[in-house]
Amino acid sequence: MAMGLSDILNDQAVKASIVNDCAQLIDRQVAAKGGLGGMALKATYGVVKGAGPGYIPGAVERILPAVVDALEPMWAEGLQAGDPVAHLSQNQAQTAEVILGVTDRRIANTDNGLVRSSYGKLRQSVKGDVEGAVPGLAEILGAHSSVPQ
Repeated sequence: MAMGLSDILNDQAVKASIVNDCAQLIDRQVAAKGGLGGMALKATYGVVKGAGPGYIPGAVERILPAVVDALEPMWAEGLQAGDPVAHLSQNQAQTAEVILGVTDRRIANTDNGLVRSSYGKLRQSVKGDVEGAVPGLAEILGAHSSVPQ
């Protein structure tokens, strides 16, 4: 039987590499934003990163298992179709909604009011940003899974 997507997190070295790759992806996505919306996003991201140098990787590490579990059904569909990386990328809006659903639940339960209010201000506007990051995330997951490249 093929390994499920969540199985990639069983190896702590692989998980650490995925966390690092995802934190870098987020940094690149934020840095690439332009215009007034980009300025607002960069400012808010700076505030969140200011919570501590390890906050973003720590947040990625905390949320990654739930995101991977939530993406498991879509990944399985992609495996059946022959390419789960392409499947996630071709279904960016759905993939982004799955990820944001996990994030919404986590933010609702955080006791960090600054993070919660910052997220609340940007939630709607970041959907497109999350969609834009889906191909990169799919590549990261594909690179660390047993999917033939």
